[in-house]
Amino acid sequence: FATVDFHYPYFLSFVHMVCNSIGSQIVFASLEKETSIFQRLLGKIERKELESSGKRSIIAFSVIFSLNIAIGNVSLRHVSVNFNQVMRSLVPAITIGMGLCLGKQISSSRIIAVIPVIIGVAMAVWGDMTFSALGFFYTCMCVLLAALKVVASGEMLTGSLKLHPVDLLGHMAPLAMIQCIVLSFLTGEINSIASRPELYTDAYPMTVVILSGILSFSLNICSLMANKMTSPLTLCIAANVKQVLMIAISTLVFATPITAMNGFGIFVVLVGSARYSYVSVLEKQGAASQKDNVNSEQAEDRRTDNLEKAISTDSQASEGDEGMELLPGGKESSNGARERKR
Repeated sequence: FATVDFHYPYFLSFVHMVCNSIGSQIVFASLEKETSIFQRLLGKIERKELESSGKRSIIAFSVIFSLNIAIGNVSLRHVSVNFNQVMRSLVPAITIGMGLCLGKQISSSRIIAVIPVIIGVAMAVWGDMTFSALGFFYTCMCVLLAALKVVASGEMLTGSLKLHPVDLLGHMAPLAMIQCIVLSFLTGEINSIASRPELYTDAYPMTVVILSGILSFSLNICSLMANKMTSPLTLCIAANVKQVLMIAISTLVFATPITAMNGFGIFVVLVGSARYSYVSVLEKQGAASQKDNVNSEQAEDRRTDNLEKAISTDSQASEGDEGMELLPGGKESSNGARERKR
């Protein structure tokens, strides 16, 4: 966006939400076809009718989404980019705390595996650490909102609502779109864009903006699918790894200078994320093995119960036969008759 001189984050977020709304509707419209490509790529997609509590959750999530953008941009006016990135490396730790408060089970091995990733990201982005007291406050709020956004989306995807990622975007994007355009108007972005006709008369800037909106829809779908299939914490770790990979790629492609500590931090993040992935895989394998053992025990208990019932039925039948005494001529004896009467 620097190449096209488009520095309007709220209006850009508005365009992204417009693209997300349109993209969601296109996906829903394609579901009428039996061989929809989206069904094959994203699994079973259905549009749920929300109750009042679900609607309140969607509204709250859209506010968190918009505030995360707004506070993030405000914080960058009072702190350096490096300080903002170092603080954002703490998002996985905040996510762990929020998950524990919600009663989520997070193993100590996974928590320990997160620590090198956090430290490595802080080292990788360390640089100009200029900040003010007000900027520090805004940045802390930005970190809290970033973690809250991930945790809240995870709850709506896997909690009581169990929304599909496309369905969640379809409900949330129109609300966030309205909030972003209001923020854009209040901050003067709309007037600034209107005073620069080259932005919307030249095809190149508009192409870049619209293309970024289309890519944002793909990114949001992938992010929400990853959140649904893994966990909010894993998604935060992936975001941190993405951050340092961008630094590494920019160093290789654009020859961006970095210090030795930045380079070592990138190495620590890569090793730490590999360790986190290893721990996650081991925990999933252990959980699957435990589930198989429980299912085997339940199946064995059912077989034992059925066997005991069969033995009990055979015993009752044998006792009834013992009460029947037959004479040589085939007639029932008096003892047998009395037993049968009783």
